[in-house]
Amino acid sequence: MINYYSTIDEVVLTFSNIKRNEQGFETIIARFERANNNGFDYAEWKLPCISNIKGFGFSEDEILEQERYLRNNSILIWEIAREKELSSIA
Repeated sequence: MINYYSTIDEVVLTFSNIKRNEQGFETIIARFERANNNGFDYAEWKLPCISNIKGFGFSEDEILEQERYLRNNSILIWEIAREKELSSIA
């Protein structure tokens, strides 16, 4: 499931539900998107390590801004994802 987090300067941040990787560790995929003339610019990030795993159309400076934004907001993203996980169980 995709969860909305924010929109800043026409860039939308969404994130996945919590998933477990091959080693059993919890991960979330965060995605920044921005409409352009041919579709979308995007950048996908893996949390909790905050690593950029793929992307297209964002400049290097924008990628650095995204990393900083995720570092400042990752705790809240995890809290929201955990709440959604618990509410789907109940």
